[in-house]
Amino acid sequence: MNVFSPPIKGFMATTLVSLFALGSNMSRAAEDVAVEQIDSSGLLERISTLASDEFGGRAPMSEGERLTLNYLETQFKEMGLKPMFGDSYRQPVPLVSIEADPTMALSINDAEGNTHTYAYGAEVMLGSPQVTEENGLVASELVWVGYGIVAPEYHWNDYQDIDVKGKTVVIMVNDPGYATQNPELFNGNSMTYYGRWTYKYEEAARQGAAGALIIHQTAPAAYGWNVVEDSWKGPQFHLATDNDNMDRLKVEGWLQHEVAKELFELAGLNLQSMTENAAKGSVTPKSMGLLANVNIRNTIQRAESFNIGAIVPGSARADELFIYMAHWDHLGTTAHQEKEEGDFIFNGAEDNASGTGGLLEIAQAFATLPSPPQRSVGFLAVTGEESGLLGSQAYAVKPAFSMNKTVAGINMDRLNFRGKMNDVVVIGHGGSEMETILAEEARFYGRTITPESTPEKGFYYRSDHFNFAKKGVPILYARGGTSERAHGAEYISQRNADYVSNRYHSPADEVQESWDVDAAIEDLVLFYKIGKRLANSNEWPQWFEGNEFRVIRETSLSKDN
Repeated sequence: MNVFSPPIKGFMATTLVSLFALGSNMSRAAEDVAVEQIDSSGLLERISTLASDEFGGRAPMSEGERLTLNYLETQFKEMGLKPMFGDSYRQPVPLVSIEADPTMALSINDAEGNTHTYAYGAEVMLGSPQVTEENGLVASELVWVGYGIVAPEYHWNDYQDIDVKGKTVVIMVNDPGYATQNPELFNGNSMTYYGRWTYKYEEAARQGAAGALIIHQTAPAAYGWNVVEDSWKGPQFHLATDNDNMDRLKVEGWLQHEVAKELFELAGLNLQSMTENAAKGSVTPKSMGLLANVNIRNTIQRAESFNIGAIVPGSARADELFIYMAHWDHLGTTAHQEKEEGDFIFNGAEDNASGTGGLLEIAQAFATLPSPPQRSVGFLAVTGEESGLLGSQAYAVKPAFSMNKTVAGINMDRLNFRGKMNDVVVIGHGGSEMETILAEEARFYGRTITPESTPEKGFYYRSDHFNFAKKGVPILYARGGTSERAHGAEYISQRNADYVSNRYHSPADEVQESWDVDAAIEDLVLFYKIGKRLANSNEWPQWFEGNEFRVIRETSLSKDN
């Protein structure tokens, strides 16, 4: 028998190699089939449906919402994906609409007993997040608190040794890093969470203030006064809470910069020197000797919107989740004629039918895999992004998977249709190890990663991944690039500027014949591969050292899972 051993052994080895090669080829073939589900015609069809006139701009609590949710749920069911929320694909998001009477005005009493009045809209913008029909300030003392930041990791406390309970704080927009351009201070030119206006109101409420007024400046805010005025007038949506938001400020507002200068002069103070000093170190809060008065009358409406989500349950660690997300909502329709041809529908093709369509394409790829990944993979379409990231906020409060079991994720808010890129732009660059993984996977396409060009504008804090970051979960927000392979950087710069000027948040954001849909597909395949890699690994991406969310993540992961 030993005589025949070598040939039999050789035969077995050859057979095993052949079987291994066959298995490997079958594995690659299955992978190819999955990736092929992410295709241009499918993506364009999904976007065209979601951005159609029939869907009416996909406003929450409209017929467009009903059509959108039905469409997404049908798609998830046809793919064979499981509901994300128990036996339901839908997560209720209770909303309350608060519309302030625009006839209000802010009056300021100075030390001499004189009253100075400032008009709603042109000079100040004010509102109350508390769910009550009437609210306001009565002789509330104005207190200067610089940037209104409490950041222990930066040894910074603008509220040190002062009680602002019942008072109204006056705050600068953005943060000291931007103001000084000092890379060693906060995050230098790149805005941190502490620079966002939302944080400043939250911190003022934690300090017990009755109101907070942010001084507007176009450059540090990253938008003009017209954006503040347009965004704050009309109905403002908030999450409906058990306490009707009574833990928030009575009054949140903005001051035109010229109005703020006048108020400081009334107080015998110089705004420029005060702001320069505020950027050098934690301020000593100072009473301005002025009293604020405003009466806000609100119209209240309550309603319910929905997030919608599905999962591919993991085969080994089903309680751990990698999540893809996009917001399905847009601005609906307008009653005012904004275009000569009478187009009143904000179709939101790029923003964000594209991201929602991309979510479905990636979901289809995962659904096609012959065996599920080790970890669960989720696909979440959220409501209320355009109203203040409300759907993602609601999910973060009541997540389908606990945040210390949510490994990481990718947010898709507007896909790239400008052309195939040499690079990938990372919004919030320098945040987490998700960027390292992106760079490794992007190399297969000959692409590098590039920081966003305007980090001072804080775009990372202006889309839905931010509510996950506040819970410590690193979510990648990347899209497109700065340099198109055939036409270079200037071409992309011009096309991006054209979109912002002519289609962004306007009825003209419709499907375009000029789109390079294959460019979006390349990004989606890249996102799919990142998710598949993490879903089949033991990796837990971490925030980089010094990031404001790192401690939150470390604390979360140290808790009992």
